[in-house]
Amino acid sequence: MKNVISLSASNSLLTEWVNQLRCVKTQSDRLRFRRNLERIGEIGAYEISKGLDFKKVDITTPLGTKTSSEFNKQPVVLTILRAGVPLFQGVMNYFDGADSGFVGSYRKHDPEEDFVIRQEYITCPNIADRPLIITDPMIATGASLVEALKEILALGKPSSVHILCAIAAKPGLEKLAEAFPDATIWCGAIDDGLNDKNYIVPGLGDAGDLSFGSKLQS
Repeated sequence: MKNVISLSASNSLLTEWVNQLRCVKTQSDRLRFRRNLERIGEIGAYEISKGLDFKKVDITTPLGTKTSSEFNKQPVVLTILRAGVPLFQGVMNYFDGADSGFVGSYRKHDPEEDFVIRQEYITCPNIADRPLIITDPMIATGASLVEALKEILALGKPSSVHILCAIAAKPGLEKLAEAFPDATIWCGAIDDGLNDKNYIVPGLGDAGDLSFGSKLQS
């Protein structure tokens, strides 16, 4: 697929971190689980940074002046609450001058419709002419992310759009690529499909619950 990048296409430390996220033997260690998502966010931020716009600057040192480069504009980094927080934190660890936004969106299971997307709110700084990075650890059907991005992009036109996830399923990637053909999607790993409840297979389970504990259903 165009503009879809697998960060684990070649073996690296990231491969180890994704393995630990998936493995039932290590998933009970919430600190390790969150930290591995954070690490993937850091690697993703570094890779995304290579393609952003830079401008020339003169840096004054104690002994002279060095011509170098810096970001033309700092990015805006958004995340889907609550599962996206560790991944988001990893990105913010590297883009320490970025502004932040948050999307309250979740799947609510409905006996008649399988599940519906509930989007409670979006809080977002100005994104016009700035790189936009949105983090969501699991891209399954892609439905909630498509709805969130539609609302976000109605607020302004960013200079580029980057979507960062830990694991994505091919059906979700296809949906996102169709809806936002100019966006670049960065994946820690890509899985083939979904089960009858639209969870990624083999995936890793519920990233929010594994990071923060099970939630009460309403």
